[in-house]
Amino acid sequence: MNDASYQSNQRIKDLVELNDELENYFKNTIIPQLFVDARLILRKFTPPAMKHFNFSPTDLGKPFQDLVDNINYTVVVDDVKEVIRTGQVMEKEIQTSDRKWFQMNILPYVVEKENKTNGVIITFVDITERITTLRELERLNASHETFIYSVSHDLKAPLANIEGLVKYLLETSAAAGKNNQEQQKIAQLLQKSVHSMRNIIDDLSELTRLTNQDSLEGELVPLDAVIDEVKMILNDQIRNEQANINWELAEPKIRFSRKNLRSIIYNLISNAIKYRSPERSPQIHFKSWREDGHVHLSVKDNGKGIALDKMNMLFRPYTRLEKKVEGTGIGLYLVKKILENEGGEIFVKSEKGHGAEFIVRIKAE
Repeated sequence: MNDASYQSNQRIKDLVELNDELENYFKNTIIPQLFVDARLILRKFTPPAMKHFNFSPTDLGKPFQDLVDNINYTVVVDDVKEVIRTGQVMEKEIQTSDRKWFQMNILPYVVEKENKTNGVIITFVDITERITTLRELERLNASHETFIYSVSHDLKAPLANIEGLVKYLLETSAAAGKNNQEQQKIAQLLQKSVHSMRNIIDDLSELTRLTNQDSLEGELVPLDAVIDEVKMILNDQIRNEQANINWELAEPKIRFSRKNLRSIIYNLISNAIKYRSPERSPQIHFKSWREDGHVHLSVKDNGKGIALDKMNMLFRPYTRLEKKVEGTGIGLYLVKKILENEGGEIFVKSEKGHGAEFIVRIKAE
């Protein structure tokens, strides 16, 4: 046997082996798959495809166009033509006419030696259950948001009335002087409770707003100006706890929604003051820098720190790690939600008794 004959026989042998491997794969895979050639003829299909789409062995060799009704997705032929034309993979979530959902992937079948697409392999993964579950979750989320909005909205009017009555009580007790010190003390406690309730309602409203929006338009925000705003809002807490806040801004500006950025910095600095150590006054250091195409913001404190077993609870809504510390348990969840809406992230480094550092990571412009 000459070399040409030997090479020809070897090539035939290799092709037979490859075909056997392909046949073996198609027979044993649990995924519905079809092989359609460049002339749009159905050449192979897996047993699950036979079951899902009611194919029979007699369908092999038929024009794919004639079998579209079996798949119940009329534009699949156009999708196949597009993949053959471009040589690009196509991925789609499709709903067939029998109301089932599939993840459909159409992959070009490329003959490497000729460098051309000689057909496609189509894969169908049934995702009906997943889609149904997601829709049910969306429905539950919508109901939850509506409930939160209704409660926060309906409470605002009576709360405003209570605030007015408390203010009147404080004024009248102050005018009466020492004879009404007990009444004034009660009025002050009421005022504090009303203030806490107002914060809760505002947080609930903010949570609903964030859930219902995609993102807010960003602007180039100077960080020092936002920190000054936050310090002004927290002025009483800073003074009462003798907190010291300093900052180091290697990246002085960031493109972000100013309102959302203020919410992030406010919550992180406010928490650094709230969770102070009883043994020392709060020392809070704010830093910004650019790294790997992202702007990083860090708020580091010398407070109580966070136990390792509590770390996974930090960003859950309505979770408070210490019941004695005033709050709603929504602040860090709001921070995380704001960042997720903008494609950002938040991390925490901490050790019980040795303070905490929260690091925000936002994609730079």
